Amino acid sequence: MNYEDAGVSLARADKAMVGVKKSVRTTFNAGVLGDIGNFGGLFTLSHLGLKQPVLVSSVDGVGTKLKVHFGLKSHNLPGQDIVNHCCNDILVQGARPLFFLDYLATGKLESGVLEAVVEGMALACRENDCVLIGGETAEMPGMYHEGEYDISGTIVGVVERDEIIDGKSIVPGTVVLGLPSTGLHTNGYSLARKALFEAGGYKLDSKADGVEGTIGEALAVPHRSYYHSLIDLVHAKKLQGLVHITGSGFQGNIPRILPKGVSVQINRAAWKVPEIFKLIQKCGNVERDEMYSTFNMGMGMLVFAATSDVTEIRSHLEGKGETLIECGKVIEGNNDVVFS
Repeated sequence: MNYEDAGVSLARADKAMVGVKKSVRTTFNAGVLGDIGNFGGLFTLSHLGLKQPVLVSSVDGVGTKLKVHFGLKSHNLPGQDIVNHCCNDILVQGARPLFFLDYLATGKLESGVLEAVVEGMALACRENDCVLIGGETAEMPGMYHEGEYDISGTIVGVVERDEIIDGKSIVPGTVVLGLPSTGLHTNGYSLARKALFEAGGYKLDSKADGVEGTIGEALAVPHRSYYHSLIDLVHAKKLQGLVHITGSGFQGNIPRILPKGVSVQINRAAWKVPEIFKLIQKCGNVERDEMYSTFNMGMGMLVFAATSDVTEIRSHLEGKGETLIECGKVIEGNNDVVFS
């Protein structure tokens, strides 16, 4: 008996790595020391010219959105999801991404799948000025259904100590501005799939009024990154706080950056909620507050700013092609979210 008899093929993995290495090398920059294949990835900060660099790290996964990608065979998209999600998570503290590491586990490596997933990661890394410095692929027979896999990612970024965004300057009167999402991003898919496919009877190739493309296509749109739109404002110290609306929605994420004695009032009428969210709510008979504590409802990033800086921030973001929506304000309170 050998390893392949047990379901693990080293030859299959080696073959897949040929395409993977090509994608990974497209992300390399002056910070990378060494090449692919070392036990650890080496990265130097010396070329960045920073005075007091602080490393910021985060780890996450794509969750059950992968079920949508499996059905559509859109294997180039989950890599974009995970990289962009992680970039946003460190951006809210003012950090720019340095490098990213991925993990993919599956029962059996299918031809072209690993290559497509990594190609998507490499694309997002290049778009976010980030290096795909290392990864791990595990073939584990019996752990996953045929044709399925799971991925996770770890990102490391850097921020100058005096540019760290910690929310301490947020006060009553601070304005809350919203940047639109590209859909559900990577959160709430267990509820969305149950509502749409089980309760609503829709399929991935179904159409629905007001939803662009098929249901599957609407659910598969990659999680977007806000890095290039916001990083200059971070350097200019114009932001009092940033909130990435991910799992647990508005009620769960906003309080994470609030100092004591304040709350946030969100005006739900300030923006038009995309139809895909309305369809999920209708099919699943989901209560309104439950929707806002699970999904981003079309608002992927919240920007907290002083009233005196709003005009400058708006001009900058509109110059980046963003649609900026004033959707709330900070009030006195007990670190919660109030809807109006």
